[in-house]
This record gives sequence, structure tokens and C-alpha cells, in this order.
Amino acid sequence: MAGKFRAVFFATARQSKYAAMLTAGLALAALSACNTGSVLSLQPAVDVGAQTAAVPQYAGMQKLVPSNPYMTQAAYPRMDEPMSPVEQMPASETDCRQQLKRLDVAYTDLAPIHEGQCGIDYPVKVSAIGNIQMKPAATLTCDMAATFAGWTKNELVPSARWRYFSGVKTIHQGSSYSCRRIAGEGVLSEHGKGNALDVMSIELNNGDDIDVRKPGLFAFRTRGFLNNVRADGCQYFTTVLGPGYNYDHRNHFHFDIKNRKNGYRACR
Repeated sequence: MAGKFRAVFFATARQSKYAAMLTAGLALAALSACNTGSVLSLQPAVDVGAQTAAVPQYAGMQKLVPSNPYMTQAAYPRMDEPMSPVEQMPASETDCRQQLKRLDVAYTDLAPIHEGQCGIDYPVKVSAIGNIQMKPAATLTCDMAATFAGWTKNELVPSARWRYFSGVKTIHQGSSYSCRRIAGEGVLSEHGKGNALDVMSIELNNGDDIDVRKPGLFAFRTRGFLNNVRADGCQYFTTVLGPGYNYDHRNHFHFDIKNRKNGYRACR
């Protein structure tokens, strides 16, 4: 009788063990399936690392109004990557960087940027020109950075000292490199090549913050200063557009070094 009882006991125990193993296996499979579904459902729809300073993309470019640079700060920012230490530059790029150093430009070399038709082979990110801060730091070609720095030191600073008896503290820019077309033309903007910079305001050491928007009727000093900014810029840049040119440029100066035939310059 005792032997029969032990047999029944061990049979029941084996059945319980197999049932427990089966239950655990089913639970593990369900958990695995659940985790797989969760991971897939959380994959981002957009690769944010590949976006420009402004997203949505249209075949590699955005169709934005070039005069509204603040639009290019929305959505996903493009992630800057430092230049590889083994990257070799052409002699022209090396010479340009020597010029930046002579102009006392604080900059960082970035990895090449290639986004559809947009991009810069050897970009630099400018954070200051001497004691003048660039906010935010501007991503440009070296040629554009050197041109802008030369204009800043030789024209902007002396003009500020003459008109306001003050040095320049900060240049507030609204758009440097940004992959987009010129609105209404379908042509790649110079911003998409790193050859353009939009200046929104100029902050002086005395506390004055000079907004680029068209000054009031009796703002003689501001008007004279901004007229100097526009006129002097035409000696350095091939394009200078600002308030009064059209509605799109009502709140900033657009500077670029677009290469045109016969040395034509657009200063308006």
C-alpha cells in the first residue's frame, strides 16, 4: 500500500514539474514577442542625425523663405561632427585657415557636410571674431568666414565706434548653413552652400542692441549706421540684401559671396 502511494506521489510531482516548465516557456515566448513589438514601435520615423538645421526635407532641400531665418531653427537641429584628424585639406583651404588665424577668428573645423545638393566640403564653425561673439556660432565655408571677419573688423567695428562711440560685443545671426532653395525660384540658396549669413542685430559694448529692421523716422544715428553696414558690405560681399529690398528681408541683412559672371554684385 505504501509503495502504491509513493508511485502515485512521484507521478503527480513529475506532471506538476512538466506543467510548470511548459507554463514558464509560454510566458518567456510571450514576453519575447511583446518586447520585440515594443522595440519596433519605438523606432523614430526620422533619422534626426541626417537633418539640417531645419527639417522637413524636399528631395534633400527645404523650400523655405530665405528671409525668415528663424524658421531654420525649428525642429531637429543638424548634429555637428568634428573633422577627422586624418582628413587632408587642399592648399587653398589651409591658406584660408591661416587667414582666419590672422583675423583672430575663433573657429572649429567640422566634418564634411553632404545633404543632397547642399553641403560644404570643409566647413568651419565660427564662434567669435576677436572679442566679438557670434551667437549662435555660424557654420560656413572658410572663404565666407574670412570675408565676414574682414568686413567685421575693417568696417563694422569702426562704424560702430564712429556712430556710437562703442565697440561691438555680439553679432546675432539668424541663419548660416541651411539646406534650402530660394523661395519662388527653385534655385539652391547660398545658405545651402555655406556661403551666406543673415545678421539680425548687432549688440554693442555700451549696451545698445541695434535691430537691423528699418529704424524709425527720427532714428538718424541708427539709420546712418545701418546705411554704412549696407554700403560697406558691398565692398566685401557679392550680395547684400536688407530691409527696404523686399518684405522677406525686412528683419535682417543677408550677406553672401555668390560667384556671378562679370563680377556682378547685388547690393539692395
